[in-house]
Amino acid sequence: MTEIFHAGISGYRGRMGRAVSNVLDARSDVVVAARFDRGDAVDLHLCDVIIDFSTPESSVALAKACAAAGGPALVIGSTGLSVEQEAELEQAAEKIAIVKSGNFSLGVNMLIGLVRNAAQRLDGTDWDIEITEAHHRRKVDSPSGTALMLGEAAAEGRHVDLVDVRTKPYDGVQDPREAGNIGFSVIRGGGIIGEHSVMFASDDEVLTLSHSAIDRSLFAKGAVAAAAWVRSRPAGLYDMQDVLGFRQA
Repeated sequence: MTEIFHAGISGYRGRMGRAVSNVLDARSDVVVAARFDRGDAVDLHLCDVIIDFSTPESSVALAKACAAAGGPALVIGSTGLSVEQEAELEQAAEKIAIVKSGNFSLGVNMLIGLVRNAAQRLDGTDWDIEITEAHHRRKVDSPSGTALMLGEAAAEGRHVDLVDVRTKPYDGVQDPREAGNIGFSVIRGGGIIGEHSVMFASDDEVLTLSHSAIDRSLFAKGAVAAAAWVRSRPAGLYDMQDVLGFRQA
């Protein structure tokens, strides 16, 4: 018999909060015990876990309150936290379990783990790494945060710092590609939700790992999967690589 757990949604009036609500309401193993926004009163003890897509300030305040109460566990998807706010979350994680991630797509996080493992096993003197990402025409930052996460994973697999091996954009006449470097290419157009690929290229063969986002609900589904995983974990700060088991590899 499936165990029922009680979840709360912080920031439930926002776009991601509404998406999380829809995913939770469709599941038979979850009771949504609380839906709240900044400034709303909530009984934390009603929940086994709270999924939070709000603001950095609200996320930190919620983490502090949960830590003081001894629970519940948290899944935090708020972005743009300062160094000080990150430190406050780490302090709260000494008392409660927290999953924090900038991307809750299960497929993207699986891709990150595979890229790290591949980079570790494919020698940088023989295998070049190129990361390509495509998004809608309205996206203003590049490369995307997810593309940079993939670059960080590749660099981590090779035990180097991405800052030291990241190539400049290819444009015009330039020197031959330096072995061990990691390149990025960016596409912007139409309504593309998000496409990412990582190419490992040697003189003899090419390996490409890729992910395409079809519906934005995938991020809410990943956050709910993280909630089901973290609700029974010991105190600590986790990410989606922990949820998917890559930290054990």
